[in-house]
Amino acid sequence: MGWFLTTGFGVYGWNQPWSGNVRSDVGRPDLFVDTATSLERAGFDYLMFEDSSVLPDVFRGSFESSVRGGQAVRFDPMPLMPLVAQATSRIGIVATAATTFYPPFLAARLYQTLDHLTDGRIGINLVTASPHAAAQNYGLEKHVEHDLRYEMADEWMQAVDALWGSWETGALQMDESTGVFADHTKIHHVDFEGRFYRTRGPLNTPPGPQGRPVICQAGGSPAGRNLGATHADTIISAVVGVDAMKAYRDDISERLLAVGRKPSDVKVLFLVAPILADTDAEAQEKRDRMRAAQAANIDGNLAAMSYFTSMDFSKFDLDAPLPDLSENNGHQSTMADFARSGKTLREIAANHRTIESIELCGTTETVAGQMAEAMEHAGGDGFLIASPVTRKNVAEIADGLAPVLRRKGLIRSGYDYAHFRDNLLAF
Repeated sequence: MGWFLTTGFGVYGWNQPWSGNVRSDVGRPDLFVDTATSLERAGFDYLMFEDSSVLPDVFRGSFESSVRGGQAVRFDPMPLMPLVAQATSRIGIVATAATTFYPPFLAARLYQTLDHLTDGRIGINLVTASPHAAAQNYGLEKHVEHDLRYEMADEWMQAVDALWGSWETGALQMDESTGVFADHTKIHHVDFEGRFYRTRGPLNTPPGPQGRPVICQAGGSPAGRNLGATHADTIISAVVGVDAMKAYRDDISERLLAVGRKPSDVKVLFLVAPILADTDAEAQEKRDRMRAAQAANIDGNLAAMSYFTSMDFSKFDLDAPLPDLSENNGHQSTMADFARSGKTLREIAANHRTIESIELCGTTETVAGQMAEAMEHAGGDGFLIASPVTRKNVAEIADGLAPVLRRKGLIRSGYDYAHFRDNLLAF
């Protein structure tokens, strides 16, 4: 089990019930620390913090949709990671880094440092980013083409892995009797030289507790799936329906075997956003209210779609079928799904939300049963909660749903290991 913080270290629930002291949560660690301690108590494997380097103005050429509700506001998640780790002892903490914008040496050293600061519980969520405006913030004229970004990301991981391996096992001695901190004969140049990246190495940072931080990746396109199969320890999927979930897990397993890895080497988690209440009927009413409010927010939904494709959807006819935009430079698999649906842009926008693999709605007992049934069919490993982080939502999952899942033997009752990767692969 994981929780996907879909707006990273951002502005969460400031205008929602149970938001607490609104101003005290903006740019402060408290909400995220509270969330981490609750989810650790619930037996979750990790929290994954999304991130972005752009304040979008694609929709209608304005920042209004980005800041009116605060959804696009982000703080850098990296300084938050040690604060979350200090309040917890076992749950994994995953921070997003865009491979296109982080030089390999900077990333390798940063995450190795974080692995030390978190006692071996840091993970890196690999993204290539998609908005042209984000690329322009880092000096590029426009973003790199979709598949080329993934080629670059693969080489980026090779360079980072080489840097993480620049200190051999046993290089760190810390021998007080001889005064030797590290054995220089076990530390080597990397001299990595690829098509896109060059780095000399070695790192001037000793290896972290995990040796290699946990690698998380989400990709629906063939290029994204190949990247995950080659490098990831956990992969996130947003395919829709139990049959698509099974097909995705089977496809990833085949790709893992093709690169010499075992299917059990990678945990595949599917996105969900459970809707919980005391009775099934109340949960369904709650779902219907949420869907109605979402459907009425056409502009907000179009703005979100504009962001992740870098296309201004205000320019399209709302009542015509959405054209095939799968060749956009952003989320290609998502756009291909929209085009195949045959729905008009208005219909798509009215139902646009964080993509959920399956609908989970009902009492904690009902939802736990739905999760068990879906996972048995799909053959995946677990679920990634994508609900907004409010104290109410966290309490419903951590103190309501999780205990039911645990009674059914579906989630862990404790952590057997000190480090993130070991716990992730153990259950």
